[in-house]
Amino acid sequence: MYKCRVVYDEWKSMIKKHREGSFENSSNFKGYVGLLSIEEVSQKQEWKYKDETITVCDNGYKWLTIMPKDDYYCITVMMDNDYNIKVSYIDMIDSQGIDDDGVPFFYDCYLDLVVYPDGYVKEDDRDELDEALQNGDISKEQYDRALQTAENLRQTFFRDYDKFIRFVDGRLKLITNTDNTKYLR
Repeated sequence: MYKCRVVYDEWKSMIKKHREGSFENSSNFKGYVGLLSIEEVSQKQEWKYKDETITVCDNGYKWLTIMPKDDYYCITVMMDNDYNIKVSYIDMIDSQGIDDDGVPFFYDCYLDLVVYPDGYVKEDDRDELDEALQNGDISKEQYDRALQTAENLRQTFFRDYDKFIRFVDGRLKLITNTDNTKYLR
């Protein structure tokens, strides 16, 4: 497993960025919500989906981070400068915390879900999860929890994509103090 800070340092193409975030403690959600504003990139990052090329990281893009407290996943909603969702990337995680500089982090448990704006959910990096178990990098318990977390997300959030959008909008409103519902498509 590796540590991932929610400023996404592993994305080397980001030259200038700004993060703001807070911890929500409401009846709807308990955990971290942050918004990364990507001001400048050295090269835009694109992913292929069906017959399309989707830009996920470019100048002016926003990434909303949603990390529930005491749970085993972290959602990154990648949006353009008008808050149109390009893709949502969900890391299955082992644990989370806050670094001395105040930046939240999580330990990535390899398995990911990629959710496209049409609601299609793709499992990603299952091979890395399997390899981590075989190499002893994670325990059987961590392996099973990653698989179960992914399945739970598929059966709850991603069974009804509109419900997921409403959840994302609620978190986005907290961080931007605006109503972005009209953009979240």
